Amino acid sequence: MKEKEEKRLLQLKKIDKEFYDMDMKYVCGIDEAGRGPLAGPVVVASVIMPEDSMIEGVNDSKKISESKREKLYDIILQESICFGVGIVYQEEIDDINILQATKKGVTEAIKSMEIKPDVILVDALTGIDTLKIPYKSIIKGDATSYSIAAASIIAKVTRDRIMREWDKVYPEYGFAEHKGYGTAKHIQAIKKLGMCPIHRRSFCKNFISIV
Repeated sequence: MKEKEEKRLLQLKKIDKEFYDMDMKYVCGIDEAGRGPLAGPVVVASVIMPEDSMIEGVNDSKKISESKREKLYDIILQESICFGVGIVYQEEIDDINILQATKKGVTEAIKSMEIKPDVILVDALTGIDTLKIPYKSIIKGDATSYSIAAASIIAKVTRDRIMREWDKVYPEYGFAEHKGYGTAKHIQAIKKLGMCPIHRRSFCKNFISIV
């Protein structure tokens, strides 16, 4: 590993290290993908990485290309001690709003883990049910915590794969390309074709009238 990358990763692990230094063995990072799109679910991932993990390229998922995320996803899962995923679909997002849906996804991700974390590091969320596990909310955590960054990659790749599958069902909307985000092309398709079953009605009402 190049010296520059090693230095970047050590910096990224500083927050995580604070908790390892307090004799916490299972430090869990949590992040989400899909709060902003007009269609599809919000996906929350949780992951416990080994204390000495130094996977080259791990970073905030938004800073990594799709092809590189896919490769890192496999490496992260292989190296992880434990991981979990919580998925909340568009109908529930419409019912309870995206913030509450994201919080529910956090709880579901923790529940799905086989190992109980000692502490949870979460990207900029508060007021969440972490099943009585202590947590720390970190602003821009996906760019400042190694375990949150790893979780961000799991969440993003998981959601992108879901949206690529939906693209096969509704190819006219271009989900494989924009993953449900509100690109000009996507909004144009909604205005022309109306919504499909995976669209978030509460998000799309800004573009079309909903009866």
